[in-house]
Amino acid sequence: MDGPEAFGSLEWLRLLLPFGLLAMGFFIGKAIESAHLRALRRREIHWRRISISTLETPPDGWRIARTGLVDGSVVVSIDHWKRLLAGLRAFFGGRIRSYESLLERARREALLRMQEQAHERGFHGIVGTRLETARLASASRDGKGTAGVEILAFGTGVEKAR
Repeated sequence: MDGPEAFGSLEWLRLLLPFGLLAMGFFIGKAIESAHLRALRRREIHWRRISISTLETPPDGWRIARTGLVDGSVVVSIDHWKRLLAGLRAFFGGRIRSYESLLERARREALLRMQEQAHERGFHGIVGTRLETARLASASRDGKGTAGVEILAFGTGVEKAR
């Protein structure tokens, strides 16, 4: 087939391509998110021996040998599928669940990275834990859009005296 018939037979492909890409983004995004959640659960079980507290001081009875600043950060960006869902939700109003799951994963990842750093530096726990967020502006939209979000977890690592 040459000419208009060939073009007409491919017209359905051109119409379905955006939906196919969205569906592919949805399924790949779901698979990546599920794998990340499984990895987070495994690492949280492994690192639960490094306690995290928002208290300003260590628990009573802890004799402290040394302290130091520990932190963990992660920068996350949202995929196009979730951005589309969030745009629809913003139009109609209500909770934007697609952002909630992304930010929950980012908070957990930042806390785990902080625990891993505390372990590497020989600390047994972390007190005074805080979380901060920062929006990374999109350079392609003159800083008006959001390219991603940084989550920073920080606190004071404490080493118990023996």
